[in-house]
Amino acid sequence: MLIAGRSLWLAETNCWVVAPEAGGPGLLIDAPPDPVGILALLAEHDVTPAALLLTHGHIDHTGGAGVVVGASGIDAYVHPDDDFLTLDPRSQLRMLFGIVPPGDFAAPVRRQRLNDGQILHLGGLDLEVVHTPGHTPGHCCFLIREEGVLFSGDHLFAGSIGRTDLPGGDYGTLMDSMRNKVLPLDDQVLIYPGHGPTTTLARELRTNPFLRELN
Repeated sequence: MLIAGRSLWLAETNCWVVAPEAGGPGLLIDAPPDPVGILALLAEHDVTPAALLLTHGHIDHTGGAGVVVGASGIDAYVHPDDDFLTLDPRSQLRMLFGIVPPGDFAAPVRRQRLNDGQILHLGGLDLEVVHTPGHTPGHCCFLIREEGVLFSGDHLFAGSIGRTDLPGGDYGTLMDSMRNKVLPLDDQVLIYPGHGPTTTLARELRTNPFLRELN
């Protein structure tokens, strides 16, 4: 299986390309406001995207979605509890980063709703949707169970967790999601986060102070 990532935009948000192999269909996970960088990542690995999966609605993960979806003719998948974020990216960009959006900056028109426990059969892959609210109400991780891979968005990082001080965030909810949805996974699961380096659940259980608090 191919997993390739690139940190894009000023927030250094990880955009992931996932495919059974290079040179065929696959998936995009998250779309920072750098569509040129996203399309270059796809071209580098000769992957034709079947869909864009959004872990949550924050602008550093969705700002490129409108352009990428329009250019590729694919659908963007997002949890409906984050509609309040994804439907107005221009205002969010101004509020969080003080940036005036460019003229083509818009939410993706082609949208599908994610549901907890849903199995997505897309791009030659089977992914399980794991709804993990806390960072945002609609935050989702994506699990490829047979490969032992979790795309954790801004829920879990190497050494840390997602912030909960933005609209819709809640620390107690995030920790409940961690306890009930992430910690029960096999501890050898590979974590591909929305920012920073990859890690494993086993490493985070040993070293991450937030996970050690739960244990």
